[in-house]
Amino acid sequence: MNCPEPSPPHIRRTGPQSLDAVRCYKAMADRDAAWDGIFFTGVTSTGIYCRPVCRVKLPRATNCLFFETPAQAESHGFRPCLRCRPELAPARRFWSTTDAGTVLAEFAAKHLHAAIQRGRQAPTMTTLATQLGVSDRHLRRMFALHWHVSPVQYLQTQRLLRAKQWLHDSPLSVAQVAKASGFRSTRRMYAAFAQHYQLSPGQLRPTRNQRQTTSSNSAPLTLVLHYRPPGQIGALWQFFKDRSLPGIESWQGEGPHAVLRRTVRWPHEQDVICGWIEVQWDTERPWLHLGVSPNLLPVLPDLVAQVRDWLDLDAEPAAVAQVIGPDFPNASGQRLPGGLDGFELAVRAILGQQITVKAARTLGQRLVNALGAPCETPWLELNRTFPSAATLALEENAAVMGSLGVVRQRQKAIQGLARAVESGALQLHAQAPLEPTLQALLALPGIGPWTAHYIAMRALRWLDAWPVQDVALQTALGVRQHPTPTKAVAQLGLAWQPFRSYALIAAWQRLQTTPEASL
Repeated sequence: MNCPEPSPPHIRRTGPQSLDAVRCYKAMADRDAAWDGIFFTGVTSTGIYCRPVCRVKLPRATNCLFFETPAQAESHGFRPCLRCRPELAPARRFWSTTDAGTVLAEFAAKHLHAAIQRGRQAPTMTTLATQLGVSDRHLRRMFALHWHVSPVQYLQTQRLLRAKQWLHDSPLSVAQVAKASGFRSTRRMYAAFAQHYQLSPGQLRPTRNQRQTTSSNSAPLTLVLHYRPPGQIGALWQFFKDRSLPGIESWQGEGPHAVLRRTVRWPHEQDVICGWIEVQWDTERPWLHLGVSPNLLPVLPDLVAQVRDWLDLDAEPAAVAQVIGPDFPNASGQRLPGGLDGFELAVRAILGQQITVKAARTLGQRLVNALGAPCETPWLELNRTFPSAATLALEENAAVMGSLGVVRQRQKAIQGLARAVESGALQLHAQAPLEPTLQALLALPGIGPWTAHYIAMRALRWLDAWPVQDVALQTALGVRQHPTPTKAVAQLGLAWQPFRSYALIAAWQRLQTTPEASL
């Protein structure tokens, strides 16, 4: 597979090719963070594989082998570098628009990767094959052909790297790390580390003096999350700030330097944990600092994965720029704003239908004050969580919403949504199937194509949302006066597949105003 250039051609790949050693070696020499996670370098003289940004002495070109994934490197006998830590590299995005075999392989990799990222048991290939309507044998063959490793090898590497990250960066016990990384037992994790890395899990722990402590509710666990530059951090931060709701979100500072704090509700076993996070971007280096309240440690893997989706940290800016850049030159490094909670995002989208962002924010604030649950944090202004689906589904709360100024149609929409989410019939997260979820949203009262696309773009991380009915989009594209503006928007959007969601955000920014119904 060709190693991508700054505007990488890999987004429409049709099968494995040979890596371009010259380009990859130059990226290593430049320590180009734009290539971070796109390829990994195995150094034959050391038996170690590294990220392109590794700060060690540059090895000779003749000693370098290049791999697309850590699993490929480890299948050739290489061990991960303890300095650059390959497990911290931004994840690959999986997409395809052409080859059926590629679609199968990338679908399987996406779901295996997502499960390990979130500390869940990975789906079996039989389960994935059933979802795709192909045989287990065919899916395994396509996977090996595309990724050059078996699904078992890919999955084991993901588990090991995730465990390595939590051992180094968190105070989780070894047993908790094993569970969070998808190992069936601590014994199996020890055996895997011994076999693949010739190390024990304990050897990857920082020294006692380096370990973080979380004995106080005011002392968060701090993690560093990497992304590929460039990044329009100021624009992303402004998007969130315009829509922030006091009580569940607070800001300190201005611009890209601002610190965002917010409360979170996270399901854990048969309970729900109320905690808080704190996010600050490093304006000098391509990463951010994430503070997490100590009581959220049991759900840390899932939370960190969700934060990455929320802030679009795994975006590939060069790939996006190649597709939409000719028409939106100012969109370089643009991030697609997501959501920490799909249900919360969907409710706020309904509240914002056909009114201004300011008015929708007012309604959201009233809803939080009236029905949000108390949550203790170190900051007085941060004291509630967004109302849960169970709360908003209660019949008596329709009258409460009415007293807050929520019109009857939107009351019905919010309660229909809440009941679908509470029952488990509707799931609003990045692993939910796109088409069935869109159809389920459209079947609810008060949710049309615009709202469904908006929710899918932000909650399901759909990179190709394209609401042709959006008036702001029609205006930005100059087709508002066209005899059939929706058809004109649909035709223009064909050039920006599979990244029409980024084109949508860029078009809105082009207007220098925020469209209605965009909470």
